[in-house]
This record gives sequence, structure tokens and C-alpha cells, in this order.
Amino acid sequence: MTRPVRIIIGVIVLLVGALWTLQGLGYIGGSAMSGVTLWAVIGPIVAVGGLGLALSRPRRQP
Repeated sequence: MTRPVRIIIGVIVLLVGALWTLQGLGYIGGSAMSGVTLWAVIGPIVAVGGLGLALSRPRRQP
């Protein structure tokens, strides 16, 4: 995967994780996920994964 693609996917995953966190905490309403603690826990985990993907360096090919 090329670096720009990895960064774009990582940022999208980060934003989805942030959205899930805010919904889980009840800051964003109008969804079945709103106010559900499970999403307040899963959201930051997904966001950190997206950040890691966006900031990761490619492996060197032998």
C-alpha cells in the first residue's frame, strides 16, 4: 500500500473512531449508538488504530 493511500485510510479510520466515541459519550445524538458505553470504549481504540496506520512507515522489501 502506498504512503498516501495509507494516510488517507488512516485518517478516515481515525475520524470514524472519534465519531463513535462522541456518539458513545452522548455528545452526538440521533443514533442507536448514542449514549451506549460500548461505543465510548471501541471508538478510541479504533481512532488509535487509524492514527497508527496513518503514521506508520512502510516495510523495506528484501
